[in-house]
Amino acid sequence: MAQTVSGRLKIGLSACFSHADPARSLFTNKTLQYVEQSIAHWLMSAGAMVVMVPCPTGETARGDTKLSHYAEWLDGVVMHGGADVWPGSYGEVPLKDAWIGDRVRDLYDLALVEAFEQVGKPIFGVCRGLQLINVAFGGTLYQDIEAQHPNAQRHRDPVAYDQNFHDIKVTPGSRLSKLYPGMETARVNSIHHQGVKDLAPGFEVDAWSIPDHVAEAIRRKPDRGRSYIAATQWHPEFHKYGSTETLDDTAILEDFLWACATAKVSSHGPLRAAPGRIRNRAARLLRQALLMR
Repeated sequence: MAQTVSGRLKIGLSACFSHADPARSLFTNKTLQYVEQSIAHWLMSAGAMVVMVPCPTGETARGDTKLSHYAEWLDGVVMHGGADVWPGSYGEVPLKDAWIGDRVRDLYDLALVEAFEQVGKPIFGVCRGLQLINVAFGGTLYQDIEAQHPNAQRHRDPVAYDQNFHDIKVTPGSRLSKLYPGMETARVNSIHHQGVKDLAPGFEVDAWSIPDHVAEAIRRKPDRGRSYIAATQWHPEFHKYGSTETLDDTAILEDFLWACATAKVSSHGPLRAAPGRIRNRAARLLRQALLMR
């Protein structure tokens, strides 16, 4: 039986940015905020209603809608993949101009994570989303895995793109191991060149890349009073439905949506985080940073 509209989960999806460009022939000098189709369809495959959460600030800003309003209304949020994380977000200087990332999007993403954390709603990250979550809670990144991690394999191939794969080892006893009982290793896509260097306090690694031991899935430890936060470095939404070549994404999606449904019916009310937990208190800086761009 089909779900009623009122019974469906409402899942936020963070926006990707294409910043204003006077040389662009379409939408000349206009800032675009958008989502990549497959991740929206991935969430919709389980019956969820997907809402892109636009950044409310910028040169054309109007009205009083805030990210906190979306966090109160929605049941959870997925942090999208995309541009590099700016090294300044975790206290470093870019080692190359090519690795400067997108500082404006970082501020938006950090503020969005903060908004959902403040009301205790589940958060799931994909690729950049994992890196951003790790940075938000005090971790750091390799600006480039091949340049900084000893004996690293190629985690991004710009030609092969989503057809670049490697194996992962699932951490015994982890939540991921319980989602895939009996599975010790799996094959996933790999479309990134940055990755976790120092893991954020309070988080644990659910899976590592083989053979170079880079964190491929992280999760906040399920301590009392802490809401669900998990992320994968690979793109589960790029898994071809029915294929046995890469890890089936179904259990990961159902785990996140189960957390969202549980939080929705919880009788405990919003979980308020302690002040200062999100790095740089990004919400306070967001409007000024975007208007000054």
